[in-house]
Amino acid sequence: MDAAFPGRLRAVEVAGVHLVLLDSTVAGCVGSWLDHGGELGDRWWDVLAGCERELERVIPELSGDEAAYCRRLLEMTVLVLEA
Repeated sequence: MDAAFPGRLRAVEVAGVHLVLLDSTVAGCVGSWLDHGGELGDRWWDVLAGCERELERVIPELSGDEAAYCRRLLEMTVLVLEA
């Protein structure tokens, strides 16, 4: 949660995905999961699963720090979905 969002991605859309919105959605879902003792309601699970698909589309279009940041988002997303 403390990782800085890559500045270059603030005003861009990659593979049809608004990255600021994707980042905030993942953060909100993961935060909710943490706040609720590892539970995520069906609706939020579906939202997070959609984020997983978007991250899988976006990551191949990125490089360097931006790709690394999004890979960490994907790792968190997968960990929560599999929990």
